Amino acid sequence: MASTSVSRIVPASPDKVWSLIGGFDALPDWLPYIPESTALEGGRVRRLTNPEGEVIIERLVDFNETERHYSYAILQAPFPVNGYVSTIRVHTVPGQENTAEVQWSGRFNPEGATEDEVVDLFTGIYRDGLDALHETLAA
Repeated sequence: MASTSVSRIVPASPDKVWSLIGGFDALPDWLPYIPESTALEGGRVRRLTNPEGEVIIERLVDFNETERHYSYAILQAPFPVNGYVSTIRVHTVPGQENTAEVQWSGRFNPEGATEDEVVDLFTGIYRDGLDALHETLAA
């Protein structure tokens, strides 16, 4: 099983960051790669569409409001992996109440691609996503 993790310091309090990204159906609010999200099954599943019109379906597998994190599994996607589970987590930065650290990590099995290729793919998605989050919060 392969894995990757990206962290980014963002210019907002952990509560403000979580209020933006903590909703499982909130990706279009901060992630340009996902312009559309539809909540299904009472909000436990999200159907995402990327700019190319490809569909990604994900299921919420863990959610913790108090600790500000959630995990999800991909059920269907145009990615060369299976067994994908990812977590988005918001951390406090000691002594900096208007700053937070956001960590996006995932683990997965390559399928039809090398481990390096899928690690690079998701590292890039996480990095670009957290950069977009930073831009949204800095605006």
